[in-house]
Amino acid sequence: MKAIVTTPPYSPFIDEVVAHPIVSGLRLNTVMPIKGNLEDTLRNLQDKAKDKDLWIDLKCRQLRVVGYWTPPFTEIQLSHKIKVDTPVTAYFGSGKEKHIILEVNEDKLIMQDGPKRVVGPGESVNIVNSSLCIDGYFTDTDMKYIEAATKLNLNKFMLSFVESKQDIDLLRTIYPDSRIVAKIESQKGIKYVDNEYKKEVRLMAARGDLFMEVRMPHQIISAIENIIKKDKNAIVASRIFDSLAYNLEPSCSDIGDVDNLIRMGYKTFMFGDEICMERNSIISGLNLLEYMICNHLNTTAK
Repeated sequence: MKAIVTTPPYSPFIDEVVAHPIVSGLRLNTVMPIKGNLEDTLRNLQDKAKDKDLWIDLKCRQLRVVGYWTPPFTEIQLSHKIKVDTPVTAYFGSGKEKHIILEVNEDKLIMQDGPKRVVGPGESVNIVNSSLCIDGYFTDTDMKYIEAATKLNLNKFMLSFVESKQDIDLLRTIYPDSRIVAKIESQKGIKYVDNEYKKEVRLMAARGDLFMEVRMPHQIISAIENIIKKDKNAIVASRIFDSLAYNLEPSCSDIGDVDNLIRMGYKTFMFGDEICMERNSIISGLNLLEYMICNHLNTTAK
């Protein structure tokens, strides 16, 4: 069993993470800001990763905030033009906040009641409605990363919000040698897994957005169970030991959650952004996951 760790581009503890025995690779979240040339940043991370994988996580149709905005006095600009029946609920702050969209003007949201704070670049926005239509797939930033990766022969990509085989084919048209992980994060993504998936790529149960996108909260269990049934090498990601990001003592619910994922059959775990920002939290998470894996293996061997 292995772990993939999200790495801030300039993290001072990358070497220690890479050296950890259960780490199989690093994930670069391309929403994180970088200084200077993309190729230089990718080359540096490639060198740091050594013989382990470097995964470039493209944002694709995931809705993100562009710029700084203060609702309701300003609109909120998104990374894509959208169409959706209004009024409709939008979720901010990983689902902790929900507010009403009154109108949509291409890539801008006119809000009724908030968020009552400054909304900043890169924040994700979830609109869980069957009428939602997102224009395009790859963002301009995605294309820049694909171009830079091609020049360096880096071919490992994670695609956000995969909802059809066409999403996968689009990258392979641009970069035929690409190795792809399809992040399943929406109801349409679940339908792709159920009806269309033919083992053409490796799947990921990307629980950060998927939990907000399922119709009812408890349906997250059947969704992630089905993903591992369809692809025995699927990765499970996000909401893993998040309690360690705030307190170096893990919560009971976090331990039970990961134990359940191991019992389902998941063998690769990807740590999300929050726990990976500090050295102590991610090293603690890796050590805890290693111990739980060993405990599970010892128990099943008896």
